[in-house]
Amino acid sequence: MKVVHLNTYDGNGGAGRACLRLSDSLNANGIDSRVLAYYKFGQNPKITNLSTSLFAKLKAIFNIIAERYLAKIFVKAVKTPFSLQWFGKSLIHIKELKEADIIHLHWINHGFLSPKFLAELDLLDKPIVWTFHDSNAFTGGCHVRYSCEHFHQQCGNCPLLKFDGPNDISHKNWLRKQKAYSELNFHVVAPSNWMAKSVKESSLLGMRSVAVIPNTIEIEIFKPYVKAEAKKILKIPAHHFVIMSGFMPSKNDKHKGTQYLIEALNELASRPEIPKEQIELVIFGNKDTKDMPEFPFKTTFLGTINKDDHLAKCYAAADVFVLPSLEDNLPNTVMESLACATPVVAFKTGGIPDMVKHLANGYLADYKSSSDLADGIEWLFLHEDAESIQKEARRTILNQFAPTVIANKHEELYQTLINALPQ
Repeated sequence: MKVVHLNTYDGNGGAGRACLRLSDSLNANGIDSRVLAYYKFGQNPKITNLSTSLFAKLKAIFNIIAERYLAKIFVKAVKTPFSLQWFGKSLIHIKELKEADIIHLHWINHGFLSPKFLAELDLLDKPIVWTFHDSNAFTGGCHVRYSCEHFHQQCGNCPLLKFDGPNDISHKNWLRKQKAYSELNFHVVAPSNWMAKSVKESSLLGMRSVAVIPNTIEIEIFKPYVKAEAKKILKIPAHHFVIMSGFMPSKNDKHKGTQYLIEALNELASRPEIPKEQIELVIFGNKDTKDMPEFPFKTTFLGTINKDDHLAKCYAAADVFVLPSLEDNLPNTVMESLACATPVVAFKTGGIPDMVKHLANGYLADYKSSSDLADGIEWLFLHEDAESIQKEARRTILNQFAPTVIANKHEELYQTLINALPQ
């Protein structure tokens, strides 16, 4: 069986990492799986670059920049991503796609596959699978919906647009997608139950079949280490309680929920039962620390970590990983943390409850409650048997998200679609 995965970028970003991890797990299962990226930044030999010639690279760069910056003309000054999908690339002459048994789409925005070129894939007469890493496929442009339910109808009157109305850009995008989807048969994979429910509620894809298959992770890399030894690597005393969180964007980035983390930490520090001198905060993913807010605990900024084995040791050094995200499909950071036997405290939102089991391997806080987020951290700090929670975190990943488990589920889906083809 030959499977070709399509993604805009080569492994950077959550969707890119999830795509590459899936391909690796399929190859380990004996399937011929390869990844084709619209634009390749790195040197990973396992990923094929679709933009190799100078002209192709320049065109890709133009498409990517145009998609990202033209949107700013129409979208309000908010941090919610919105795609116009006016630009794209024809793929019907790509040799790897012609030879594939299955074409598997992932994140295809930023000038890669517009609705027109998406529909064109039908000419290849191949079963097509599409994993939704965010909500864009069934909205009029946004990638993160929050409480907006316009995707239940035909979008329009978009709260993100400067010039909104019944026939605004979001509605026109919806119509373009409707036309493309009517011409293209594809099977939807939702990495989380939340995403599957969202697809079923959408006017664009509510009638499509949806398989819930999570992303996977390298369990031989993201694994437990002795916490005292891992803390030693970060020059943190073994008896200190380490709170870890990922990329810290600006306070205006609603999607990441930064303000709730800051509020939760401030409240935690004010509680008399919490000895501030025994707690350290570790932040990774930052390119710089110029605009960092004030934190109430001693804080270490690790910057961007490019090596997964070192990242795994950082997770293992933490006693809790805190994710204040307000909407997330199946965040890689949660899976990585649990795989390293580090419990997670996060809001009860998106696909996070598929991974975090309340009071078993972590704590699910009430949505947008900074106080409950602080309660979750305190619960772990005061817990008398932290080791049992850590073991349950690792066990969750091994049982539900291990590469072999996820590869088998995908292979079963692929085979079902191949068997359904006319003989």
